[in-house]
Amino acid sequence: MAVKINPKRIRKDFPIFSRERKLAYLDNAATTQKPKCVIDAEKNFYGSTNANVHRGLYKISERATEMYEKAHEKTAEFVGAGGMQEIIFTRNATESLNVVAGSIGKTLKAGDEVVLTLMEHHSNIVPWQQLQRKGVKLRYVGFGKDGKLDYNEFEQCIGKNTKVVSFVHASNVLGSINDAKKICKIAHENGAIAVVDGAQSVPHMEVDVKKMDCDFLAFSAHKMLGPMGIGILYGKEEALLKMEPFLYGGDMIKSVGKFEASWNTLPWKFEAGTPNVAGAIGFSAAIGYLENIGMQNVRKHEEEITEYALRKLSEIGGLEIYGSRNAQDRLGVISFNVEGLHPHDVAALLDEEGIAIRAGHACAQPLLAQLGVNAVCRASFYVYNTKEEVDRLCKAIGKCKSILM
Repeated sequence: MAVKINPKRIRKDFPIFSRERKLAYLDNAATTQKPKCVIDAEKNFYGSTNANVHRGLYKISERATEMYEKAHEKTAEFVGAGGMQEIIFTRNATESLNVVAGSIGKTLKAGDEVVLTLMEHHSNIVPWQQLQRKGVKLRYVGFGKDGKLDYNEFEQCIGKNTKVVSFVHASNVLGSINDAKKICKIAHENGAIAVVDGAQSVPHMEVDVKKMDCDFLAFSAHKMLGPMGIGILYGKEEALLKMEPFLYGGDMIKSVGKFEASWNTLPWKFEAGTPNVAGAIGFSAAIGYLENIGMQNVRKHEEEITEYALRKLSEIGGLEIYGSRNAQDRLGVISFNVEGLHPHDVAALLDEEGIAIRAGHACAQPLLAQLGVNAVCRASFYVYNTKEEVDRLCKAIGKCKSILM
């Protein structure tokens, strides 16, 4: 059962809010701030256990290896994976999606199809576009004015030539939460692989890959209080065993001869070279922090603040909000435009008021094209945001209108 959290109490765990006391940080869909426990975890690694993993037979290397592998185990437990062998650490969700597209792409041929949605982040479009060079076709499923996908269109779009269905679990522009379990089921019923971009969903709600039954799930540590430079790719063990590696080099091999090589066991088969050990350890601390709060409580807080923000923003004349007006249908992401004002100008003036939002195409140009706009303003919330910050946002937008219009 979800319980109410205290964002003002949580803010005390984040050093940046002690330094930037007037900061209303509303760009959490881009990256989140870091609690002291995450910062300390990375700092302590470099200060006491810095060594390469899987290579040294000395004590600090063994400790580093143990901590690194425990980070895999903790991540697996967090998303309900079958074990650490199903968790690959990458640089970010973008790289995770590239690993899937690059590796699976080797098996696709001319005439095969990949189904995407118009909600996708560029990271889940551009890697698949590269396969068009070998004759692979892309098909897209659209969405309605309410920001919801048309699941009937999914069923119509997927056919005998569909090999991959790759889709976003929650939109970084509309905030829409898609029915991942349903889409994975449709994909599997048609013999296709289901790939889920969980960059926005995993940090904000309970995600269980087994219940979802996805083949792959990509997400990033930095969007869930963890360090930058560490991404995650979950893959079903049987799928990863079949896949060829995407990167080659040290630690991902079992043996190397002059003209041939064999691959290491999972997950190391997909982790070539020296990994971001400190980032993984910091990410493990971030998971622990979120688990202490409780993901149900994270979700409840965001629903409350999103509902409040939708109501307050709707009271501003000439402001258009994109996507559903129901907070239960979306994450704490609200994209909007103020009539007559460019989003960049709005963001610049909000910054002068100590309010940080995103402005631009949000790496989702096909989505914005369907909306009929070139750019949006985007406010996105997390565990440390308050209703008072929403009030500041609304007041500052009013000031923008008085200055620019």
